[in-house]
Amino acid sequence: MNEIKMTTTICHSVLEMPQRDPEAIALSYKVDGAWQELTWKQYYETIVTLASGLLSHQVKPGDRVAIMANTRVEWSVCDYAIMGIQAVTVPIYQTVTAEDLQHILNNSEAKILFLENRNMLKLFLKVREACPSVKQVICFDPVRESDPQVMGWPELLAFGAQEKAEQRSAFETLCKSSRPDQMATLVYTSGTSGIPKGVVLNHEQIISEISEAFPFLGVTTEDVSLSFLPYAHVLGRIEHWGHVYVGFHMAYAESIEKIKYNLIDIRPTILISVPRIFEKFYSGIYSQLGNSLLRKKLFQWALGVGMQVGELRLKRQSIPLELFAKYELAQRLVLHKVKDAFGGRLRFSMSGGAPISREIALFFHACDVLILEGYGLSETTAAVCANTPYNYQFGSVGRPIGDVKIKIAEDGEILLKSKKIMPEYYQAPDQTREAFTDGWFHTGDIGQVLASGDLQITDRKKDLIKTAGGKYVAPQKLESLLKLSSFVSNVLIHGDQKKYIVALITLDQDYMQKFAKEENIAYSDYASLTQNSVVLEMVRKSVAACNTHLAAYETIKRFAVIAKDFTVESGELTPSLKVKRKVLDQKYQRELLALYS
Repeated sequence: MNEIKMTTTICHSVLEMPQRDPEAIALSYKVDGAWQELTWKQYYETIVTLASGLLSHQVKPGDRVAIMANTRVEWSVCDYAIMGIQAVTVPIYQTVTAEDLQHILNNSEAKILFLENRNMLKLFLKVREACPSVKQVICFDPVRESDPQVMGWPELLAFGAQEKAEQRSAFETLCKSSRPDQMATLVYTSGTSGIPKGVVLNHEQIISEISEAFPFLGVTTEDVSLSFLPYAHVLGRIEHWGHVYVGFHMAYAESIEKIKYNLIDIRPTILISVPRIFEKFYSGIYSQLGNSLLRKKLFQWALGVGMQVGELRLKRQSIPLELFAKYELAQRLVLHKVKDAFGGRLRFSMSGGAPISREIALFFHACDVLILEGYGLSETTAAVCANTPYNYQFGSVGRPIGDVKIKIAEDGEILLKSKKIMPEYYQAPDQTREAFTDGWFHTGDIGQVLASGDLQITDRKKDLIKTAGGKYVAPQKLESLLKLSSFVSNVLIHGDQKKYIVALITLDQDYMQKFAKEENIAYSDYASLTQNSVVLEMVRKSVAACNTHLAAYETIKRFAVIAKDFTVESGELTPSLKVKRKVLDQKYQRELLALYS
């Protein structure tokens, strides 16, 4: 372990792979419905094979190589092979628009583009003529394309295998000579609006993050994780880098839709996630209670006992024997089912990318599922603060990690200093200058440092709504409160320069269709169901309940239910599932105006 701590680039961790326990499993992934495994040595050899293929295709140090694909084993192999030959990985979200794809490829001057499937290839072909830097395209899945610019993944690996004997030493020499000040990856921010900005991350930022964050959380080689966040998102990428740095077993989820099945198969001990996953589980648990009064009563009793125990644990107080006996019974009868849904041996989950509701965190804590919230940005190489299994406080994002220093500006903005922070935005000197003041990085988030030393986030600075009365409203707070209702899927809070706050609400379609069946509600299509008087009254009560937690100027005065949910694919949500406010304000301008008429 001492050698790992002396690592100065992620490439040095790659070189350590063959020396790890020969019996230890590095990766698990599914092929044709069956789980496959790779040892550390097999994983390393696959990376060397791909790197040999890239070197033979004249990929040189500093060249940009882009990857647009879902999270999968090929993504990881590509990343380490690219960085291992001192080239630069450019991750691209698989939900990107043609316009943004063209911008990223041209801005980064990508030489090679890895794609997942035919649909992504079709998207690239729309902009190919406008992207002259791209010389070769490699598809992970078969595409049956006779285009000379397009190559299949097996073809590249076969070519690399032929060149491996000759190129191995070149790969290992480049790995060993990689330096902390070299650019490792160029991460384009998904953003809630505007053109994506390229965040430059050198090896120094990566190593600063993974060498301090994972020990901070107590992650060891004995841990197992289930990886499903997109690797174009820096939080997902940190998991994949940390897995190689620390040496724990990582499995790839088949898809977001199959996470609940993969959790049962893999039984992870750690989970890196975003709040939406827990919101879905939370809604699913309540929807399973159905209309059985006995089942609901038993669940509420068990949850109440769990909440009492959870409160004592938060205060670091001992649990009285009588309460402990009740808790054991509550676990046996009810609560164990919640933990079992995550595989049964989860030590903790780290949630990031967006704020998680304190109520949801407390709910899972009562069920012995610990959700730790962290905080960071693409520009900070993910987490700069985090709660840990040994020190956590719901409603905060924890304490600074490693060398991170925090300062709160006069307007409440959080300012940071750390080796984890990017040196610059790529080819954007003006934006880089705007991001720093005397070496302090402007996060764009509003917050405060609590007496305990934990950081608490209030809202995004630019997301704050200023009403016509001059009051500031934090929309994420209201949106989180509304999403506590199991039938609410997404929410947009609106009211900047208006007299009052309004909301656009989308509903969980599966939940609503099941509800309609149970309540014998007749409807012609789903859109008509969302406007049914019974449904609207249910939403009204949910809004009213939310308002009881708010100051008068924050309360939601009117709302509209939107029949179609907000999605990443439609451009209404970011890949980390945050609402794109400007996009939605424009798209639903008529509906919003109607709420003020």
